[in-house]
Amino acid sequence: MIGMSTSGSDSEALDGRRCRLYRSVPHPANGGIIIEAGDCRCMRFGLPCPASFLFALIAALPTMAQQLPPAEPPLPLPSAHPEAPTIRVTSQEVLVPTLVEKPHGGIVYGLKPDDFVLEDNGVPQKIRVQEEMDTAPVALVVAIEQGGVSALEFDKVAKLGPLLDMFLSDGRSQAALVGFDSQPHLIRDYSHSSEEMNRALKRMEPGDGGDAILDTVSYAVDLLEDQPKEYRRVLLMITEERDHGSKHTKPAQLIEKIGRSDVLVLSVSFSPAKAELLHDMKDNGDNRTMNMMSPLIMLIQAFKKNVSKEVAQMSGGEYTTFTGDKGFEERVLQAAKDTRNRYLLSFSPSNPSLGLHTIKVRTVQDYGARIVARANYWLEAEP
Repeated sequence: MIGMSTSGSDSEALDGRRCRLYRSVPHPANGGIIIEAGDCRCMRFGLPCPASFLFALIAALPTMAQQLPPAEPPLPLPSAHPEAPTIRVTSQEVLVPTLVEKPHGGIVYGLKPDDFVLEDNGVPQKIRVQEEMDTAPVALVVAIEQGGVSALEFDKVAKLGPLLDMFLSDGRSQAALVGFDSQPHLIRDYSHSSEEMNRALKRMEPGDGGDAILDTVSYAVDLLEDQPKEYRRVLLMITEERDHGSKHTKPAQLIEKIGRSDVLVLSVSFSPAKAELLHDMKDNGDNRTMNMMSPLIMLIQAFKKNVSKEVAQMSGGEYTTFTGDKGFEERVLQAAKDTRNRYLLSFSPSNPSLGLHTIKVRTVQDYGARIVARANYWLEAEP
């Protein structure tokens, strides 16, 4: 028995309706419920009865339930490790600019793919060698420290403009100027003119006490990667050895960024120890891989000691130092010549493991030459 009643006088029939008790009986055919309704004031006034509507709906529920299809079981939650699609490795070509320099200067020319051995994580790779050197235009970013004690070197930096002709002499190459202290900033956007760069260099002003090398290299790489693919991308850093004040870039982040790019970094540092210079002239990165530590951990530790050197060696560029005006000019000129005289080796990795890879390059025949090539690259998955 289901019942409902409301009360109200006749004068309130339109507002306070009174519904009599309703009785339910089983339907003889389908097992549903029949509602028997008595007198209802709201019906007498020509209005729908809320109680009648409610009980009619309740009465219809069993019949509706019989007509609906059975409920489907809930779908399982997606797995944290779905079987498909599996991760795909970026199909990429690793570019390895390689300098082969004779013991007393000069370049070993005419080498072919069979003259080189390139190992990726210790495994020899099938390589390609661009036959012609010194043909691609250069996109150059010159990044100069303005913070700390760098102001003492501004007289040398002011003479850098004419030296840039070594990079810009073909008429197609272009250079941009970045200054940095506790943060990098663009002083002069890309230009084909060394004269415009020279004027900007002579107007350099001291910055704050910062030396944000990590942030600056990251900023410069972004500037270079906006250039056309056919350009050789070069970053010339004139700075101290250690980072002071980078807030946006950690060593591991920069290692990955350099490893994913084809930017060649040339680092010219202030006032080094002679032993450091002699060490860098002999070491092309091979000694680093003999240690049993993870290459990534080793690079992170090395970045803390001398980030300008490690960025250069990792990219296949060079790290050098100077004390006097003549030494500075010689280092920059040599860096420019070496940029133009590199073989461009390339390969598709046979081992698609993600992360940091270590590269070694040597020649099949021992020319007694100094070989400078990138020491690492970073392999990442497709988005």
